[in-house]
Amino acid sequence: MDFVSIFFIAVALAMDAFAVSITNGIAMCTLRIRPALLIAFFFGAFQAIMPLLGWLAGFRLKELIVSTDHWIAFALLSFIGGKMIYEASVLEKKEVQLATIPTLFILAIATSIDAFAVGITFVFLNVNILMPVIIIGIVTFIISYLGVWIGCNAGKNLSGKAEIVGGIILIIIGLKILIEHLYFQ
Repeated sequence: MDFVSIFFIAVALAMDAFAVSITNGIAMCTLRIRPALLIAFFFGAFQAIMPLLGWLAGFRLKELIVSTDHWIAFALLSFIGGKMIYEASVLEKKEVQLATIPTLFILAIATSIDAFAVGITFVFLNVNILMPVIIIGIVTFIISYLGVWIGCNAGKNLSGKAEIVGGIILIIIGLKILIEHLYFQ
């Protein structure tokens, strides 16, 4: 998998963390560097760890489903993308207050579960996990920090749209994987 695809996966995966970061920024009202860095660190670290855990779990399953791996990657990415779009469009968003460490821990896990499934797809695509883990962690850190900054400065109108864009990106990448495997191998 090329750098550009991994980068876009990282951006898509970071959208949940971005939305929560915006909400935290709104709760802060004024940007405070230390809490903003803490929020970005938690989200970046968990987004990096979860694909690694998914990748490790995927090795146990690889031999069982190698002939359908492209369909699995497509299904997982489409499901995750569809779930993100659905949640952003339909479900009521609850405001998240400025996060304490226990709350950040829970939010970081909740926003990085999708990354676990993406890690599983990396096994089927024979992706060396080191580069995606680093890129996903750094991209999520930066996007989360920007989310806090935007929340402090711009208001509430952006969070649902960011999740929709992230969902669309994941679905497009899933389609790209499926088309490449079916028609260009």
